[in-house]
Amino acid sequence: MSSLLTLLPVATAGLRRRKAAFAGSYVALTLGVTLVATTGVLLNDTMGDDSPLGAPSLHKVLTFAAGTAAFVAVFVVAGTFAFAVAQRRQETAMLRAVGATPRQVVLLIMGEALAVALAAVVSGCLLALPAAPLLAAWLVARGAAPAGFTAEPAPLPLLVAAAVGLAVALIGAFTAALRAGRVRPVEALAEAAVDGRVMTPLRWVCAVLQLLGLAGAVGYYLAAPGLPASPGDRPADPQFASQWVMAADLMAIVTVSLFAPLLVPVLLRAFTWPLRHAVSAPALLARQNALTAVRRTVSTATPAFLVIALTGTMVGSTAAFADAMTVQGRVTAAARYILRPAAAPLPADAARQLTAGQAGLKATAATPTVITGLGADTAAFADRSEDSAASAPSAATVLDGDLATAWTLPAVQGSAADLHGDALAASDDQARAHGWRLGEQVNLRLADGTVTALRLAFVFRTQLGLDEVLLGGDTVAAHLAGGRPGAVYLDAAPAALLGGELTDARRPGPDPGARYAWIAATTILGPALLYALIAIVNTMVMSAADRRRDFETLRLAGSVRRQVLATVALEAVLVVATATVLALLVTALTQIGTTALLNHRILAGQATLALRLPWTALAAAVGTCLVLAPAAGLLAGRAVLTGRRPA
Repeated sequence: MSSLLTLLPVATAGLRRRKAAFAGSYVALTLGVTLVATTGVLLNDTMGDDSPLGAPSLHKVLTFAAGTAAFVAVFVVAGTFAFAVAQRRQETAMLRAVGATPRQVVLLIMGEALAVALAAVVSGCLLALPAAPLLAAWLVARGAAPAGFTAEPAPLPLLVAAAVGLAVALIGAFTAALRAGRVRPVEALAEAAVDGRVMTPLRWVCAVLQLLGLAGAVGYYLAAPGLPASPGDRPADPQFASQWVMAADLMAIVTVSLFAPLLVPVLLRAFTWPLRHAVSAPALLARQNALTAVRRTVSTATPAFLVIALTGTMVGSTAAFADAMTVQGRVTAAARYILRPAAAPLPADAARQLTAGQAGLKATAATPTVITGLGADTAAFADRSEDSAASAPSAATVLDGDLATAWTLPAVQGSAADLHGDALAASDDQARAHGWRLGEQVNLRLADGTVTALRLAFVFRTQLGLDEVLLGGDTVAAHLAGGRPGAVYLDAAPAALLGGELTDARRPGPDPGARYAWIAATTILGPALLYALIAIVNTMVMSAADRRRDFETLRLAGSVRRQVLATVALEAVLVVATATVLALLVTALTQIGTTALLNHRILAGQATLALRLPWTALAAAVGTCLVLAPAAGLLAGRAVLTGRRPA
């Protein structure tokens, strides 16, 4: 204990000397906890399928948003704390040289990390209190959350976010401290100039296990008999399938990032091969600095890689599913025209009014509704015990008219013509999940609370833009609790529009469900992406602030300030270029898998979707990183050269 106390003055001096590194760790963890706590507070305020009709489940969207936020926060926070410790290897060598044991070094570093982490998690939880209502208001304004939805402060998500932040920060610092404390003083001093082995045995194990897990997930998605099940082992939600693909995208990002220390030197040598014989000093220095300090290069490239990879994979998968939804809707469309509400809702009996005023016209009105207790036992409805997690509310469509007038759905069992009277139709994924057979009676509770049993008359292949349960309107229409048609499908142009807007079913444009898919993707991706962009600036400032001695050596060797800053800018460009190539690799692989899944498992012969990369979104992400990284590095480098500590 006494020997540890003797190191406290050294630790205090280190804290004063490395304010930028500790400030960077504090900022990264504060914003990470804010991100996780914000999505956690909103998730805590959602129960079941409480989203507006036609929109994906708000609870599911926020579940994936919280998971993505935690994923990005873990990567950035762990990397930042490990980077901050790795920057102190020369100080660690000096401590070892004066007699400090590895245990003392580890305890000292962990104590410093704990002090920074405690302050950061408190700040992050406080920032989440105003951030959560702002995100809730944004969701309401976009129609993805019901009117009146807001965020109520709750201790549980804040405590979880704080615990996750503390654990990740301390684990990141601990692994780096162990690596620094195990080496002998001479070895530590040698490693301060040139990085040796960066792929540690633990990283190798994690990388291989992650690669195997990714291969298993891809194999399951392509070979499973149905779409992945929803949270809680509920039947699959076709409108939410893109978010399950996003989970595989995240696994691919983790896999590539774990192998980054192997890939980065190869990419850097390829990028800088033309610079080997360059006359320009900044170009040569930038090349050698990036190649020798692999750990620093990987640490600074990680946030940029996350920004570009998250943008490419998530925008790409969302766009692919939106295209598949549109193509599938066009192929299955049987109507010639579609009448949708305009300024005012359509009449509840819109289909009957249209056909009564125009002889020979066929019309089918589709009214969205919510049902509960789907497939529950009859006895469960007596005490409403059917409203359990396993029987959450389900979106359904009530058809007033013939199904064949609206869509030509690929049949699995039965006929679309049988959907009349006390009957319902279900997707094959829904029927498989519940174990239903054609002709079986299915119990459910309608929107007005009426309990009924309907005969399963038709099973169709799952469609991305269509509810998985279709109800015949003959007996259900009277129990819609004031519901109005969302669309009326017509085989010819109507004489009256009933205040609605008529569109050509052969040129319908994007599927309406695709809009909600983009809202869900923005909710999931937006906060995490903003955090990763801030992390780029934070990491570049930390990196530049630690290189005062390098800059002073360059100045003594005759370099002017402009050449030193040019070296910093070129290194930042090399970092972003390396991150871009890795992100493009991930995006290409995930888009190939997503396209294969859509063509072979979902479209299944109805249409073929071509492989398409989101070049516009990727270009925007790369451009943003190319602006932020060099700018942050130049500002921090200029502050170091002028003798000021970067803020």
